[in-house]
Amino acid sequence: MSGVRSDPKPLTEVRAALCGLGAAVAVLGACAPVGASPSPPADAPTPIDCPRSVAREARCFTLKDEAGAWLVIAMPVDWNGRLIVHAHGGPRTGEPAAEDGLEDLDRFAVMVRRGYAWIGSTYRRPGYGVRSAAEDVERSRKVFWSLHGRPAMTLLHGQSWGGNVAAKTAELYGRQADGSLTYDGVLLTNGVVNGGTRAYQFRADLRAVYQYFCGNHPAPSDPQYPVWQGLPAGAAMTRAELRRRVVACTGIGLSARDRTAAQTQRKRQILAVTGLQEDELIAHLTWATFLFQDLVQVRLGGRNPFDNSTRVYSGSDDDAALNAGVERFTADPEAVARLAHDADLTGAILAPTLTVHALHDPTVFHSAEAVYAETVRAAGKSDLLVQVTTDEDQHSRLEDATYLTALIALEEWIGTGVRPDAGGFQARCEALGLKPCRFIVR
Repeated sequence: MSGVRSDPKPLTEVRAALCGLGAAVAVLGACAPVGASPSPPADAPTPIDCPRSVAREARCFTLKDEAGAWLVIAMPVDWNGRLIVHAHGGPRTGEPAAEDGLEDLDRFAVMVRRGYAWIGSTYRRPGYGVRSAAEDVERSRKVFWSLHGRPAMTLLHGQSWGGNVAAKTAELYGRQADGSLTYDGVLLTNGVVNGGTRAYQFRADLRAVYQYFCGNHPAPSDPQYPVWQGLPAGAAMTRAELRRRVVACTGIGLSARDRTAAQTQRKRQILAVTGLQEDELIAHLTWATFLFQDLVQVRLGGRNPFDNSTRVYSGSDDDAALNAGVERFTADPEAVARLAHDADLTGAILAPTLTVHALHDPTVFHSAEAVYAETVRAAGKSDLLVQVTTDEDQHSRLEDATYLTALIALEEWIGTGVRPDAGGFQARCEALGLKPCRFIVR
């Protein structure tokens, strides 16, 4: 197996060869001046073992950027001259480490196997902060361009919360000083594209409904706090303890023989009111505990961005009692404004943008796409947005065929200027010989 040469000069030669192909490549941005966006200083890349999923096709490197974020770079042996700048999901709560990006690389390995170079940032710090993460994503792009020259095409990709980060990155850093596009195209998959002020309200509702039926988060023996806080500042609850409390109340995970009638009834009512599936409950409560603690206590100074003051809950055995007894809270306008500034989107997209969302995504609901479509429409940019849906039911990873079909369609759109038909992705996938093709034809 031959490896990618570490000297960046051969990669510059690849770009020069692409420019020699003429207008068909030039329209993709292959011949833009190298060094148009200088990089901030960074450590020299250090070789690191690639995930097994790309070990035969690429060599991998890690380095720390000037802000303290760790970067992972995958350089294919047969590089196609194109780059994917990746924004990871989360937010993650642990301090970033050099190897963290390898998990993301492994999840999206099909992109590298297809010949794309790939770079991902851990972000400089854990916790919430869309603008901060967007700065880190943009810095990773600058680092790659500094090391290897401007690629023939630079695509921005984000999944989950990373979709929010990538969309914000494209809005904030979408043009170079000379007016050219920084990112030739944007791919958002299962993205939090409805923005921060809308994306988490349902979890605040979940905390209120859960507490009404279970009364153990907080428990009577705990210091009392409003559920919208997630946890009080400095409180240390483990995920294992949270799970223990949920199981104690609802019997989730227990056999029918070991679950009491009262547990079954409470679980049924919580799920009916919130619309969640049983296997989603603990995950969403985890986000509504630890993410909320970071968001509220650290990022918003203890202020409340959530509001259920007028919410009418339904689906329980006694909705009147539920609505009379559930904990109520009213949003602090400053908290909402600060969260909106950080995480809401303007819809003012600059480059061709393709979103792909699983219809049955259990974590970021497909309804987020309608919000984004309206945001983009209001900004007058609908001609730069195509949204497609698959019948998949996973959140963190879609089918390889889904990613490849989307990337190829996005590249063709960039190269030809012809906006792809959202209803044609299934046929496109099948024509490419990819499997399984799971796009929904609408």
